[in-house]
Amino acid sequence: MPPASRSAGREQARTCVGCRQRGSRSALLRVVAAGDGDVLLVDERRRLPGRGAWVHHSTACLDQAEKRRAFPRALRRPGPLDTSALRSFLERSSGAVTTTTTDESGSNS
Repeated sequence: MPPASRSAGREQARTCVGCRQRGSRSALLRVVAAGDGDVLLVDERRRLPGRGAWVHHSTACLDQAEKRRAFPRALRRPGPLDTSALRSFLERSSGAVTTTTTDESGSNS
């Protein structure tokens, strides 16, 4: 007899490695380590091969995950991982406004 199927309307829950709160797959970002390197990549389509970690779309959760050293543990990788690509993705997607300065002539720089 086949195993019991999951309800079609329910998404599987995942846990954010930063805040440790559970959420649906659609509420979290999947992050993978790039190849044999130490760089984290955002897996927007959730299709990249390898072990993944999940984090909310929040720099606060990223900060907590870095502080707890959660990414190497979740991805089973030795040593620290480069989160700069993930951080820039989160800052861009959150609509963070970059500040511009105005010089004396009134033009932006």
